[in-house]
Amino acid sequence: MPPLPRERAARATPEERRARFADDGHHSLRERVADSRWRQRLAARRSVDHAYRVVVGIVGGLIVAVGLVTIPLPGPGWLTVIAGLFVLATEFMWAERLLEFTKRHVSAWTEWLGRQPLWVRLGIAALTAAFVYGVMVLVLHWVGVPGWVPGWVPLWR
Repeated sequence: MPPLPRERAARATPEERRARFADDGHHSLRERVADSRWRQRLAARRSVDHAYRVVVGIVGGLIVAVGLVTIPLPGPGWLTVIAGLFVLATEFMWAERLLEFTKRHVSAWTEWLGRQPLWVRLGIAALTAAFVYGVMVLVLHWVGVPGWVPGWVPLWR
């Protein structure tokens, strides 16, 4: 990844972004959804279009919120956040920019981790596992251990 310049270039205007997408044959997710027939029928009626955007915002926001809450727990926390951003990006340009930012940084992190020696990757994996285990123990201590967990499991009762 090239180093960041000291002075940030001016942000591209929406027209410049559209022109760039038109040049390379790709369109933004929001534009691709807007070009679909069903979305054009919704957009033809302003009240329905507004209600649809509100519903997409609420559903996408709830998915992101659930993902953020579940990040420290075992399971697909970050995947849920990205899925929520994907839902929001179908209607909101800011969410699409955030989704692209996330994709770039996840890709950069993955590439960086792949270049590290085995002991660094194992150390990061061990720290991640210890963090998840610690969060699970704290959550189970706070919420309580379910009755279906066998007695030999070393958790608080």
